[in-house]
Amino acid sequence: MARRRAGATAIVSFLGDLLLNIADRGRALVGLRRAAALGVADILRLADALMSNRGEASGVALARDILSGYAALSEADKTAVLIGFAEGFGPPMDRLKAAAEAFLAEPDPRRAAAVFACAEPRRQELVRRLNLAPGATYALVLMRADLLERKAAHPALAAFDEDFVHLFSAWFNRGFLVLRQIQWSSPASILEKIIRYEAVHAIAGWDDLRRRLEPQDRRLFAFFHPALADEPLIFVEVALTDSVPAAIQPLLDAPSGQAATKAPTTAVFYSISNAQKGLAGISFGNFLIKQVVEDLKRETPGLTTFVTLSPAPGFAAWLAEERAKPASDFILPEDARALALLDKPGWAHKSGAAEAVERALAPIAAAYFLRARTPSGKPVDPVARFHLGNGARLDRLNPLGDRSPRGLAQSHGLMVNYRYELAEIEQNHEAFAARGEIAASSAVRKLLRGKSVASDLLASLS
Repeated sequence: MARRRAGATAIVSFLGDLLLNIADRGRALVGLRRAAALGVADILRLADALMSNRGEASGVALARDILSGYAALSEADKTAVLIGFAEGFGPPMDRLKAAAEAFLAEPDPRRAAAVFACAEPRRQELVRRLNLAPGATYALVLMRADLLERKAAHPALAAFDEDFVHLFSAWFNRGFLVLRQIQWSSPASILEKIIRYEAVHAIAGWDDLRRRLEPQDRRLFAFFHPALADEPLIFVEVALTDSVPAAIQPLLDAPSGQAATKAPTTAVFYSISNAQKGLAGISFGNFLIKQVVEDLKRETPGLTTFVTLSPAPGFAAWLAEERAKPASDFILPEDARALALLDKPGWAHKSGAAEAVERALAPIAAAYFLRARTPSGKPVDPVARFHLGNGARLDRLNPLGDRSPRGLAQSHGLMVNYRYELAEIEQNHEAFAARGEIAASSAVRKLLRGKSVASDLLASLS
């Protein structure tokens, strides 16, 4: 495996050197000189030249200069270039109108194809041609990350973002992705990126990373793409245990090298991180989890249970909105005193207060996952949408599963176990995608019928 990977790296390096040579020759062909810093107008002019140029070598040179020039711009100038691309490279409206009128006058497959060809924005072809340059794919991923940061403030960029999503969905489809297990012996450059890109439970340096990689009951898998070399796209951290955990701290704080006392029966996916901001919205996670499940089953046949220990990042904000309403569909009047404890510092570390809040939150959390909806009719929680859409089952709610400052801030400590039952994944996925039905355990559903018993505990605290 290592020899094959080294061979692939050598091939990529050779091709990269070849493209650099082509770019240098192409630069001479079109009279470009190395160097001076490019401004917004220069980059837009070169983009026009790239779109009108048909030569491969000169196209590589132009693409390379555009991307390197863009990377060196100030933040304000990057915004101007992105808007220039968005507004200056749309579909050819006159040709599109003529093609549409011809189709309406006499519909047939040939005229339909002409409409389709004219309707594609020139931006998409611009991005394809920019991708000729060596290292261009990663540069374009970074460009889209810039675009996403600016899209809300500049509506003109929305259509350009759709172009990126359309192209990246093809360029990064499952057939091109390579699954690799990351180990403590993996290259330091990759390990540094794992530390930097971890988005769920921050990795506090090398010792912390070692605790997540070195023990026999820990795994970390990542998807890579040949065009991005050693840049992980998404990665998942796994703990092999003998039961389904309800809290994250025991998993994160386990000492490095600790031997498991029992044979593992459960694979716990406790952190999934998208590593590239520029690939937001491009789905990798569903493929990643299913592939890792298959690999783990082959490696450890005794594994019978596959679950997550997931955060609920939107719960605290949602609950704050519900508490601010004169009357909430999700909060009972008798819950109010218990929920008021959320406003007191240190409540999660005081046994009586924590228990009162936990009792009050459990039925509210069940309603949050099973009944609360976005205006489009989807579950409010983004992590829930991800796992339910992948065919998982909402299995258990853990009201104080994460007592870290971040966990308390984003969800009042709430964590969730989603269970992946291999025989049910497709059925659950279809029911959720087609009808919005949520697969949930009877234990979670029963919480909806219970009323708050927090008032009994509050009486003992007063």
